[in-house]
Amino acid sequence: MRIGIDLGGTKTEIIALGEQGEELFRHRQATPRDYWQTIELIASLVDLTEKETGQRGTVGMGIPGSISPYTGVVKNANSTWLNGKPFDKDLSQRLNREVRLANDANCLAVSEAVDGAAAGAQTVFAVIIGTGCGSGVALNGHAHIGGNGTAGEWGHNPLPWMDEDELRYRTEVPCYCGKQGCIETFISGTGFATDYQRLSGNALRGHEIMRLVDEQDAVAELAISRYELRLAKSLAHVVNILDPDVIVLGGGMSNVERLYQTVPVLLRNWVFGGECETPIRKALHGDSSGVRGAAWLWPQGE
Repeated sequence: MRIGIDLGGTKTEIIALGEQGEELFRHRQATPRDYWQTIELIASLVDLTEKETGQRGTVGMGIPGSISPYTGVVKNANSTWLNGKPFDKDLSQRLNREVRLANDANCLAVSEAVDGAAAGAQTVFAVIIGTGCGSGVALNGHAHIGGNGTAGEWGHNPLPWMDEDELRYRTEVPCYCGKQGCIETFISGTGFATDYQRLSGNALRGHEIMRLVDEQDAVAELAISRYELRLAKSLAHVVNILDPDVIVLGGGMSNVERLYQTVPVLLRNWVFGGECETPIRKALHGDSSGVRGAAWLWPQGE
């Protein structure tokens, strides 16, 4: 049995998977905003899962950050109480077994590479486009972390091939990382809503804007068209460097169905040489991909 845990800023979810990926148990609980309380919560969830299933499992975990390969402590976590702590070591000691940790976007990539929208693909690039913008890389079904522990931090590269409007916009909305022009500020769900507000003067949420698109509102259509172009330019960077077999989209904006028709066509205009048939697919497991991917940090045969 494989146990996966997805540690979020507000909720922590646990899942148990059988040998063929079948769901055996699932539970969700509020996340405490305290380091040691978080560890105790996870221990109680693992205990509950093993009692309910009658089995002992391996434990994999997705976190909104990464473990520094140099210091061995968490960095870049928006759940800030984890930063600077040897979370994997403390958790392993508390559970009396090895715990494998990965960035939550890498867990999405693993989940979709193992038995999701990119099942069997060698190189998978997975994107979370929600409140923020994250991404992860899976190679042969394994999370690729990188030598600095920052593989997949695509959202904190600058938006490529900026036009004059985008050059102005980057100074208006600096990224939380402290730099300007990051991809995240343009193609997250937050970035989409912000752009619509700039164009219309009205503050709406993403699904409200898309309802206006369906009603053929001209400003909403302009906002989503600009979003599609920016997403295509940003993904062209990935194709030029990594050339993944499959690109998978997750997060709230991944539910905009027209992206899967428009973005692949636009992508060809920005990929070197003009040739690109890389499939862009919606995450098969949706909101469950992160927690399932955490479980699959222990692949079959281990």
